[in-house]
Amino acid sequence: MSRGRRRTWGRTAIGVALTAVMLFPLYWMLNVSFTRDQDMRKSPPDLLPVHGTLAGYRTVLDEQLPYLGTSLVVALGTVVLTVALGAPAGYALAKLRPRGGGVLGFVLLAAQMIPGIIMAMGFYAVYLSLGLLQSVPGLIVADSTLAVPFAVLIFTAFMSGIPGELIQAAQLDGARALRTFWSVALPMSRNSVVTVSLFAFLWSWSDFVFAGTLVNGGAHEPITLGIYHYIGNNNQQWNAIMATAVVASLPAAVILVLAQRYVAAGVTAGAVKD
Repeated sequence: MSRGRRRTWGRTAIGVALTAVMLFPLYWMLNVSFTRDQDMRKSPPDLLPVHGTLAGYRTVLDEQLPYLGTSLVVALGTVVLTVALGAPAGYALAKLRPRGGGVLGFVLLAAQMIPGIIMAMGFYAVYLSLGLLQSVPGLIVADSTLAVPFAVLIFTAFMSGIPGELIQAAQLDGARALRTFWSVALPMSRNSVVTVSLFAFLWSWSDFVFAGTLVNGGAHEPITLGIYHYIGNNNQQWNAIMATAVVASLPAAVILVLAQRYVAAGVTAGAVKD
């Protein structure tokens, strides 16, 4: 075997080993979700659920569905609000060139560096006076503050690459700025829309800081709080806890797999100029 081929096989083996190490917690979560309660403290533990059980997943269906429903509503609402705000703002910065656009871009970058707990406390004070605590719309607005700055930057980078001739042709046909954005820029920005939607969904779906601060104890809690309360109340039923984690991970994993090719194109938009 030549030296180059041995080097290639060596790198492949290292990559596989590192991937296995990173994915092992996910495998163990799946394994424990099928393990019986009496086998949890078995030493050494079974690497496979030899005597598997679906009790944990039955518990999820009995107790966790309302939390999953709330998370889905909040995540979809966050996606809609993020795209509705981020796409027009990105188009304005990319094509309309407003005064102070550079300063606004810097502000958006700085906004992403603010710790989430600081923003959560600010929202708590505002929502307390507005009566929006423990409400789904309030949580959607709060989660959107994490995604909108990122969305504006992605849309700006992507829409900067739209040929100016297309914009000018639409304007010559009598289209105003809003019509040009809706009929020309937005359809051409499909990859960036998918990218922004995916990240907004993932951020909202996995949010714990805003949820724990703004809706904790209310009637509409997301799955992150559902798991948190469940661990506190049933800390011996690890199969149910891990089954909840598996079910909560499925929507994000499916969406990521389906949208990965659009995301790859969206996150690299604007990186190369002709």
